Amino acid sequence: MSSTQGVDDYALERVPAGARYSWWSVCVQRFGQLSCLSQFLIGATLGFGMSFWSAVLAITLGSVILEVVAIFTGIAGQREGLSTSVLTRWTGFGRYGSSLVGLAIALSLIGWFGVQSAISARGLTELIGVLPTWGWALVFGMAVTGIVMYGFGSMAWTAYITVPAFLLLAGYAVISELSKHSLSELVSSPAPGPQISLAAGTTLVAGGFIVGMVMTPDMTRFNRSTGDVVKQTFVGVTIGEYVIALVGVLLAHAVGTSDIIGIVTSSAGLLGTLIIVASTVKINDWNLYSASLGVVNFGKTVFGVKLHRGLVTLTVGGIGSVLAAAGILEKFTDFLIVLGVAFPPLAGIIIAEYFFVKLWRSDLDESGDDLPASCPTWVPTTLVVWGLSWAVGYYVDFGIASINALVASFVLYLVAGKLGLVRPLGISRTGTAQPADDQHA
Repeated sequence: MSSTQGVDDYALERVPAGARYSWWSVCVQRFGQLSCLSQFLIGATLGFGMSFWSAVLAITLGSVILEVVAIFTGIAGQREGLSTSVLTRWTGFGRYGSSLVGLAIALSLIGWFGVQSAISARGLTELIGVLPTWGWALVFGMAVTGIVMYGFGSMAWTAYITVPAFLLLAGYAVISELSKHSLSELVSSPAPGPQISLAAGTTLVAGGFIVGMVMTPDMTRFNRSTGDVVKQTFVGVTIGEYVIALVGVLLAHAVGTSDIIGIVTSSAGLLGTLIIVASTVKINDWNLYSASLGVVNFGKTVFGVKLHRGLVTLTVGGIGSVLAAAGILEKFTDFLIVLGVAFPPLAGIIIAEYFFVKLWRSDLDESGDDLPASCPTWVPTTLVVWGLSWAVGYYVDFGIASINALVASFVLYLVAGKLGLVRPLGISRTGTAQPADDQHA
């Protein structure tokens, strides 16, 4: 394998024990996903409509929901050493269902990769200039692509740099603002805006990062033990939510508005630039990484072609960067939001199948370090559950869409599984691509 291709990172295989990392290396990346400007915005939204202690309770309850989902999906990923899209072959979706999962992941996350590259490019243009916005979109997008090409190890080292940088730089900007106010007064002051209920605040916190929790196996397949998954989830999610979101709450109370992103990035020149770059890189590299894994799984299951993950990353990262530079992807934001509702049901189905229904759990347990010799070709009931849960998330008005869809998928699949309604339509040999290789039950 040429070094110019990056690394394949076990895209279609189990991650072997010797290639796994300490829990701290994975934890820093999990924390890096949560230490971003979007978390400040969630915290500010809570602070604008809630008292400080009510916001603390909402963050606590929302974090618990995120941690439960991340721990369950994360343990499945750690035990099996498989990415989310590959794992779904044996957690309810089957061979071709998992290809649909991989395609959905790829389309959505490539889109968000481009959207966030474009947003960062605008900030870089305003703060530095030199290049036009489209030029910065290309520079930023391809820089992140270069990091992701070299896989988990490269992304870990990036996290060691960007996470402390973001915390120090954004912390400086935040402290400069908060130092103008009394902390005790901010904690005891009423919400400056229209009131937000505890239920609404909790669902805002949980919904704000639920997609990241669904993609957890992509990350935890590099963990060494289930204990490591629990530790990193507790530390990464809890500290990430409390440190970043609670600062947002205090800022909203201090300035009397939920629009505090400008405050954090208001420092001119290099400081503001570094805050934007550091806050976006650790979200965008995982967007692209999970997208590349989805494309690799789709190519193998549908076309029988084993694509190199590094080359896939270069290709889709380049496409996303070009589309961002052209300003096209932001016109599809509404479509990406609709597509995003498809992800939470994946977690509900994975958890229900892997831990409770267990139709294919023995196949995974008995295969050792290899993939199971076969997988279901189609599982029609799962696709029905996925579609119904997607509809629940999109059309039900109360609560928050992602949580509604997740709960619906878990309950529907669990009931269908216990009633014997989840049955495979055909069995495929692992790694085969031609329908002639299938043996129909």
